[in-house]
Amino acid sequence: MLLALDDLDRETAVAAVRALETELFGCHAWSERAIRDELAAPARTYLFDVPDAVGGQGRAIAASDVRGFAGYWYDGDDAEIMDVGVGKAHQRQGIALGLMRAMIDRARLEGARRMLLEVAVDNEPAIALYERLGFERIGLRRRYYQPEGIDAHVMALELAPHPVGFAVPQRANDEQTN
Repeated sequence: MLLALDDLDRETAVAAVRALETELFGCHAWSERAIRDELAAPARTYLFDVPDAVGGQGRAIAASDVRGFAGYWYDGDDAEIMDVGVGKAHQRQGIALGLMRAMIDRARLEGARRMLLEVAVDNEPAIALYERLGFERIGLRRRYYQPEGIDAHVMALELAPHPVGFAVPQRANDEQTN
């Protein structure tokens, strides 16, 4: 079951993201302060995955109930993926795919034309997921992840068609042929 940030107690959301960040990214994990700032920042959308049985019981959700999370920032044109994480015990169960599809749908509804993200070039499972969703590599950020200096692919998914060239409105075109 996917829940929006507003569906969770803020302290639970912070604790859940911090726990998953630490488990997944070790010394690269966002600090509690960074997580608080990110979740409070304007124009952010965050989703959290919890088991259906937990989310449907009407009880308060604990940080340990959260299996995964994902979030993006939308600036009125592009939606930028800020963070995605699924606990190691819950990976390869479709959780990241569900979170990403829900974020793509929400970004489209908000009017985003494109979704962007960075991913470490050696994170093959994430790259495969993003490519499965239709993301394409559009650039490379050298030494993006520090201190190791790991490069990052910049990937994009077009959410709305971009007009190319000049299109004659259909009505004007019809009048010219009559």
